[in-house]
Amino acid sequence: MKDHLDFEKPILTVQERINHYKGLHSSDPRHGEIVKKLEKKKAALQEEIYAKLTPWQKTQIARHPQRPGASDYIHTVFDNFTELHGDRLFGDDPSIIAGLGRLEGYSVIVIGQEKGKSVKDRMARNFGMPHPEGYRKALRIMQLAEQFNKPIVTLVDTPGAYPGAGAEERGQAGAIAQNLLVMSRLNVPVVSVVIGEGGSGGALALSVADHLMMLEYAVYSLISPEGCAAILWNDASKSPEAAEALKLTAPDLLALGIVDEMISEPLGGAHSDAAKVFETTKKALFRSLTHLLTIPPPLRLQQRATRLRKIGVYAENPP
Repeated sequence: MKDHLDFEKPILTVQERINHYKGLHSSDPRHGEIVKKLEKKKAALQEEIYAKLTPWQKTQIARHPQRPGASDYIHTVFDNFTELHGDRLFGDDPSIIAGLGRLEGYSVIVIGQEKGKSVKDRMARNFGMPHPEGYRKALRIMQLAEQFNKPIVTLVDTPGAYPGAGAEERGQAGAIAQNLLVMSRLNVPVVSVVIGEGGSGGALALSVADHLMMLEYAVYSLISPEGCAAILWNDASKSPEAAEALKLTAPDLLALGIVDEMISEPLGGAHSDAAKVFETTKKALFRSLTHLLTIPPPLRLQQRATRLRKIGVYAENPP
């Protein structure tokens, strides 16, 4: 269990015992029985722990360093992907990958936020925090999709847009706002999947969609738990309480009508069985696109607007 999380330590302890008995060069039949019992114990323990995960623990899973990123989905779920670069204004932002690909026969535009794998790659991709040129690149590719009538798939995984001085000087807020405006008016179908961490306006800039999905252990929120804790209590140790209050998990957001669908993950998270998650996500994307493409563009636009306007609606005295 590489890079195990704190709450997974009991599972790791059992796994270490399993590894110990498997490593013994012995013909003693009792060792095989012990391994079987330990594997059953591990499975039961994992099921028990993952059935009671807190929002903060799910946030940790969403940020797991081994969790599949956008590049993994792009090169596994989609065929014949061709990456496009640059915003035609300032430069190229490696934290956003964009290009053309195929999904089960559909020619689509794919845009994803990438955090990187190795330390060097993470630094090159700015840990998945896009600059304005990243969002302008995404905007340019979405306008290309509109021009050639190609459905758009976005993969959201960012702690938030980069807040540095240079990004602000180059119009970070304006770039995000422009994406929100244009995405709300696109005539082509837009499907978004939160595959890991969906943080703040940096995530929203790629998730104004006809159909918004989340992986089971992904999170999606206007602010990180740490940021919320710092503002409300000036105490980072309050992050678990902040995560609970933010309602940032897939089940919570599905119940609130913020997201439209939750994609199941195996116990242990997407990194424990990436192939299964890729297959499930691919089926969900194909199903969603197939449905959206049957809807006339004017009606689809109307439904998109209705879906977005319902967010935040509440009743003071419900019946």
